[in-house]
Amino acid sequence: WLVEELTERGSKVVIPPRNNRKLQREHDKMMYCWRHLIENFFCKLKEFKKIAMRAEKTDQSFAANIYLAAAVLKLR
Repeated sequence: WLVEELTERGSKVVIPPRNNRKLQREHDKMMYCWRHLIENFFCKLKEFKKIAMRAEKTDQSFAANIYLAAAVLKLR
């Protein structure tokens, strides 16, 4: 029921179904690979203490810290 509800709202199912299901649904394998990489990026981003704690007072400074952390991760 959840998959149908999300599909009606315009979302796309990315997680593949289990192998033991009688009715297998379609999923995009390339999008699943990207989903994994994006989840790993957010996990690494949360290693920065200021981002994990949301310690900034303004939205602008929080966004600046995210950009700075992303640049540091890119250089690693």
